[in-house]
Amino acid sequence: MLSFLSLILIASSANAWFRLPCTLPLVQERLDPIEQPGVNPSQHVHTVHGGSNFAASSTYQTMRQSKCTSCQVGQDLSNYWFPKLYFRDPQTGLFESVANGAGLLIYYQNRGSMDVANGGPGLKAFPEGFRMITGDPTKRSFPFPPGLGTQAELAESAIAWLCLRYTTSNPDYGGTGGFPTTDCEAGFQSRLHFPACWDGVNVDSTDHKSHVAYLSQLDNGDCPSTHPVGLMKLFYEITWNIHDFVGRWNESDGWPFVYLTLDPTGYGWHGDFQNGWDVDALQEAIDNCNNPDNDTINGVFTACSVFDIISADTANECRIASVVNEDTEGTLAKLPGCNPLQYGPGDATMYTDAECPS
Repeated sequence: MLSFLSLILIASSANAWFRLPCTLPLVQERLDPIEQPGVNPSQHVHTVHGGSNFAASSTYQTMRQSKCTSCQVGQDLSNYWFPKLYFRDPQTGLFESVANGAGLLIYYQNRGSMDVANGGPGLKAFPEGFRMITGDPTKRSFPFPPGLGTQAELAESAIAWLCLRYTTSNPDYGGTGGFPTTDCEAGFQSRLHFPACWDGVNVDSTDHKSHVAYLSQLDNGDCPSTHPVGLMKLFYEITWNIHDFVGRWNESDGWPFVYLTLDPTGYGWHGDFQNGWDVDALQEAIDNCNNPDNDTINGVFTACSVFDIISADTANECRIASVVNEDTEGTLAKLPGCNPLQYGPGDATMYTDAECPS
């Protein structure tokens, strides 16, 4: 309950336009249709939410044919994914998956000077075929000082976390980049800001980043002249139940949790978005569901009459079978994939199965 209340308080303070809950994962497996399209298996396991047609080569057209979604708006058949978190037992060296019982909460935020509420021309829905990523799985340190304001620094600031606590006078503290150092009794939140500016032409780019840009203040501000189209700003929030492992590690030994990229630092946190929205429905919601006369002004997605609302129970039933035959849950001697622990501070090397280092 305390964890849930903390989540509500954080959501309220974010002034989100709407908050889209995604329930239990659609699937957890080593596929990545953005970074490694058509490759089976890909480099590391992702926790995937959204439309049921997620696949190694999924496209906007195939996603729009999904039979169900694990998120709670029927017109949204997008896929959202991020790497899993594991506990590495200091005594045995074995890995155990960490639960994120609250699922994925996605904030669709009306931010920046392009928004009508801020005097701009209005935000646009994600176009058909649009894809993007934020973060970099190879990062093991951040070289740029906070507040620099360049796109490179903003990309680092986009990687954030919050440690929810209730046995300290500082109950919820957070930061950007690397992991915290303590237990988080009410949950460890991994957070991601996505770019909210688009070049208006390309729905993707070679690095899956260059066609978009961050707002000048990350969570607000202006779009650069190279990316003049304002989009809804996506923000991911995942709460991991790391308190399940209390008593099995000491702070003096270092934080024992790693992302599936075998990142023990936290700097390699990242996320992906592949658009599967009914574009007209999303644009109608953008234009009409930020209304001071009802709860849409408070980010309550069920108050938007445009949306076909899916119950949490129904969304929980949307699952697909993994096509990669390997264990990702329970206690594992080795994490799926072929990525050794890499502490940095230099960038890590991501390996495929065919390139496993000895």
